[in-house]
Amino acid sequence: MSNESYIAISLGRKALNILSSSICPSIVGIFDHDGCVLRLVWFPGYICTLWTYQRKPILLSLRRQSSVSYAQSLAGAPETRLTALDNGLRVASEETGHATCTVGLWIGAGSRYESEKNNGAGFFLEHMAFKGTKKHPQTALEQEVESMGAHLSAYTSREHTAYYMKTLAKDLPKAVELLSEVVQHCSLNEADVEQQRAVVLRELEEVEGNLQEVCLDLLHATAFQGTPLSYSVLGPSSNARTLSRQDLVEYLGSHYKAPRMVLSAAGGVNHEELVGLAKTHFSGLSFEYEGDAIPVLSPCRFTGSEIRMRDDAMPLAHVAIAVEGARVGSPDIVPLMVANSIIGSYDIKSGGGKNMSSRLAAMAAEENFCESFQAFHSSYSDTGLMGMYFVTDMHHIEDMMHWSQNAWSVMNMCTTVTDSDVARGKKSLKASLVAQLNGTTPICDDIGRHVLNYGRRVPLAEWDARINAVTPKMVRDVCSKYIYDKCPAVAAVGQFVFFNLSSLKTMLIINQMRIVV
Repeated sequence: MSNESYIAISLGRKALNILSSSICPSIVGIFDHDGCVLRLVWFPGYICTLWTYQRKPILLSLRRQSSVSYAQSLAGAPETRLTALDNGLRVASEETGHATCTVGLWIGAGSRYESEKNNGAGFFLEHMAFKGTKKHPQTALEQEVESMGAHLSAYTSREHTAYYMKTLAKDLPKAVELLSEVVQHCSLNEADVEQQRAVVLRELEEVEGNLQEVCLDLLHATAFQGTPLSYSVLGPSSNARTLSRQDLVEYLGSHYKAPRMVLSAAGGVNHEELVGLAKTHFSGLSFEYEGDAIPVLSPCRFTGSEIRMRDDAMPLAHVAIAVEGARVGSPDIVPLMVANSIIGSYDIKSGGGKNMSSRLAAMAAEENFCESFQAFHSSYSDTGLMGMYFVTDMHHIEDMMHWSQNAWSVMNMCTTVTDSDVARGKKSLKASLVAQLNGTTPICDDIGRHVLNYGRRVPLAEWDARINAVTPKMVRDVCSKYIYDKCPAVAAVGQFVFFNLSSLKTMLIINQMRIVV
């Protein structure tokens, strides 16, 4: 007991609290998996499985939550180390001592770097990555990954692209080698391009069934109309049908450059070993642009506007309303995050009802205003979107518009937010930030995105300090800056026969008059 921290117990006949028990167990079998030890234990009259973690100094503050404070656990979190290679590639890692690790390449490229003609090229390339490389044909690549028991994946967003692999820590060298092949020597033959074209078109059809994603894509399209941020990640179906191999090659040559890449790793990794692997496999990665044609991001402007996709066959309306938010590096980010935490979220399928701490959630549950809602803040390199997405029937759209504005915009966040509201929002935000880093893959993703956005990994302790510094006055001032007297963008999908944007404008004017009075 003294050398281990017992995490969970599953008993066949009844629950038994081992931490407070004086019964001495007999260990029948021992199995190791992903840094955990699964032991088959015999107690007098019971047989149970017992998950334990081996205690390691670097993880003591994280494993023994009951014996250390929240502040001590933050201070004891592993350090993120960062090294830059001669060609500009950055290598960042966090060593946690796990038996597994996640390693990947995060690239500063996405749909925002595309044009109207090649929108969707980044997403298309993501699919081509798994069709084999010049050294490893598709079958050989799949066999290599399967033989390691690894998981190879990728994603594309508006400003980032990532290729990553979760594997055993001892297979880190092979994982880095395969990732370098996938990114640098992807096999872009015509037959594979045509095969993946059909796959991409099917995915576009499937995404149309995800109404939240459709609604938020429409919100970007109207809020940032006429700018690259209006492009969806997947691109239009017309581009998926016409993108050629040459378009993909040109996209690779323009954006997959060493200074715009981060080799990120988390788990059972050694930083020096990772840097050595990066030099071996990525030192030849180009950092020069043909004719010095360095891509420059076009400035994006926010436009207060609306877009609707009416379909009376749908039982519900999906609505998103937003104003321009803060950019990634803005000091206003944290107060806005606290404000969103105060508003919170709600789902009719979840418990809580009228006893929920969020006033809007309690009202939605008690009055049956909506099926669900969530406050959001999407940040980009030079701008952002701050708003709310909700799902309701057509008879309650006006109600949700009214009360969401009262909570989210002019009446509460800008004028009457209290100390208790902010304290609750801070706790909720801290819990959310910590919960998001549950495992090597989300930690690796966090490292990669932070280095691209900030040039470093922002530690949890720093986030905690910035959250603690937020005051009610700060929330009121920042929300007034971004919300007061601002024209919103609205996107709606489904039934909204009673939805009228003019009432939204009128409501904003009325609320502004109340503040003046």
